[in-house]
Amino acid sequence: MGFQHGLSGLNAAARNLDVIGNNVANANTIGFKQGRAEFADIYAGSVTSSSSTAIGIGVNLAAVTQQFGQGNITATNSPLDIAINGGGFFRMSNNGSIAYTRNGQFQLDRNGYMVSSAGSRLTGYPVDAIGQITAGAPAELRMSTSDLSPKPTSEIGMVLNLDARKTAPVGTFDPSDASTYTSTTSINVYDSQGNAYAMSVYFVKSATPNKWDVRVALDGTTVGTGPVGTLTFNADGSLDTTASSVPFSLTLPNTNGATFGGAIPLDFTGTTQFGSVFGVNAATQDGYASGKLTGLAIDQSGIITGRYSNGQTKIQGQIALVAFPNSQGLTPSGGNQWVETTYSGAPLVGTPGGSNLGMLQSGALEESNVDLTQELVNMITAQRNYQANAQTIKTQDQVLQTLVNLR
Repeated sequence: MGFQHGLSGLNAAARNLDVIGNNVANANTIGFKQGRAEFADIYAGSVTSSSSTAIGIGVNLAAVTQQFGQGNITATNSPLDIAINGGGFFRMSNNGSIAYTRNGQFQLDRNGYMVSSAGSRLTGYPVDAIGQITAGAPAELRMSTSDLSPKPTSEIGMVLNLDARKTAPVGTFDPSDASTYTSTTSINVYDSQGNAYAMSVYFVKSATPNKWDVRVALDGTTVGTGPVGTLTFNADGSLDTTASSVPFSLTLPNTNGATFGGAIPLDFTGTTQFGSVFGVNAATQDGYASGKLTGLAIDQSGIITGRYSNGQTKIQGQIALVAFPNSQGLTPSGGNQWVETTYSGAPLVGTPGGSNLGMLQSGALEESNVDLTQELVNMITAQRNYQANAQTIKTQDQVLQTLVNLR
């Protein structure tokens, strides 16, 4: 039986060296998880043998299990490089065939899909027509590369201080004559086609104490025939919102077939009249011109946001992660991917940060979890085991030769 012991030991040691060699070869493979050879002894059962005297007949390779421990995370220069910090796998689709990976090296293909280097498409939750993330089954994530549609200005807000020390100007209001108004500021507004207009707001102190007329001009042309509203202040310099009737209703003229979508509220809530210099504390409006996609950003919860040349952002989708009841039951399929089996259990799909799922880190990658130092030590041990089993065969051969030579 000694030959079988040694032969099984040689096979086991060789398979162990194969596993170790594969680990070493993939020490720099992104998202790789090291394997471990697991062995079991072999006994020949017999109804007549005593368990106390039974001698094993060798060893066999019981399983090669993968160790899904966390690898080190290193920063990169690409925002589409994504590392999983914690549990879970990326869900990849290759023409409908689903696989799972920890390799987060993604890029956009010519159709806007987020793909791996092998061309598999990353899946997650897309957005609907109004930009809301849709729940349900994960789908292939596709980034919209079309221009962001313009949005016409629908509300304007300003917070400022009007100098109480100023005196009322004389003469008829004229935007080109600074002596006919007290202070002015401007803000860009946008029509339905994304055309920008410089809207100037003029403040004319009234001869009546604590009152200011507000006038507006669009690209130098006065809007309306008189003030768009009057700001009235209390004795302490705060805005009298009742007497002022803010926000004012502002109707801007339509040009070149574009519109502003009706009356626009012009709000001055928070404006003051103190004895200090005129100053604008805030000036906001909600319109913008069209914009081109300039980049993508991915947060730790997997939400993908597009950045546009007009300074706006738009959600493009959310990456899904998958956990398994038994990750050890997954079968490696090559290309840094695993496939589901009956032993792994059904995939549990969720969003990053959910139950048993890690968070994402954009601009980073998870390195292989192979410990080269440990693998080299394991290699020495496996080599010694191989040599020892070879010695077992050699010794058994010598014993057999001795028996053959008996006279």
